[in-house]
Amino acid sequence: MHSEAVASRSADQKGARESRTGGPQLDAVSLAIVEQLQEDGRRPYAAIGKAVGLSEAAVRQRVQKLLDQGVMQIVAVTDPLTVGFRRQAMVGVNVEGDVESVADALAAMSECEYVVMTAGSFDLMVEIVCEDDDHLLDVINKRIRAVLGVRSTESFVYLKLKKQTYMWGTR
Repeated sequence: MHSEAVASRSADQKGARESRTGGPQLDAVSLAIVEQLQEDGRRPYAAIGKAVGLSEAAVRQRVQKLLDQGVMQIVAVTDPLTVGFRRQAMVGVNVEGDVESVADALAAMSECEYVVMTAGSFDLMVEIVCEDDDHLLDVINKRIRAVLGVRSTESFVYLKLKKQTYMWGTR
């Protein structure tokens, strides 16, 4: 993204974006930095600075602030199959009682990579990454179903991962 686009976005947004979640408000330059890092999480701060119109030091400070505020993370995303995890599943969970306490318990399990509270047929959707079918069975049957408040589960075993991307930008 070029600095002209940042300036244009800044004018359109009057310098800041209202947070829908009550979290930090990001100005156009911070949004542009996030987009740069979504394209390449290893992009040098100097290159980002050139793209968004800031010095390398200013980009470094903004990135650290975004990390400290929990706005973003910079991580290596792997293909689970290539690192020994041959079974993935999405598990729909119905809960009796407090959904948040069940979500917290599931989020604490290392196999649960994604936990979201939902509206609809399930109270929670949980993505699980396991070594094999035996591991998946153990996680669902002995750990998830054992959490106080879990009423029922429905498993959707992944046969093939066709797309996994984190490039939704900042819109």
